[in-house]
Amino acid sequence: MPTAARLVAAVALALLAFVVSGQIMPLMPDDTDFGYFTFVNMGLGLVIGWKSIGPRAGRGWAAGITNGITGTAVLVLWGLFIQGAVEMFRLAKRSIYDGPFEALAAIFTIALEYFFIMAVPSVLLTLAVGGTLIGIAVEIASKRWK
Repeated sequence: MPTAARLVAAVALALLAFVVSGQIMPLMPDDTDFGYFTFVNMGLGLVIGWKSIGPRAGRGWAAGITNGITGTAVLVLWGLFIQGAVEMFRLAKRSIYDGPFEALAAIFTIALEYFFIMAVPSVLLTLAVGGTLIGIAVEIASKRWK
């Protein structure tokens, strides 16, 4: 059921995904083709905010902050998985994998490489502060618009 908390969570997490995607792009190699990178991350933010953060709103301030940080962590994990899968498929077109299991394992290897690229203080701080603010905003929306 649509609620204001779900809407606020979805829009806020999509906005955070937009900001963090912009911070990650300069960290990648210069020849990287980002394609729909930002849009995919924002779409993930919308879905995760709506499905994960929004329904758990209204349980108090501490739970709200934890909810926002947890939703942000879920966004990062799904983002790494999806972007790793996209890169694996791009590499698979060049026939560099010997079989399907090697290709599946490459998703996690690529995602881990991406995590180490994005694990700089500015990005991690943005994620932590953003998740906290999202949790607070969702709690406010939950209390204000029941």
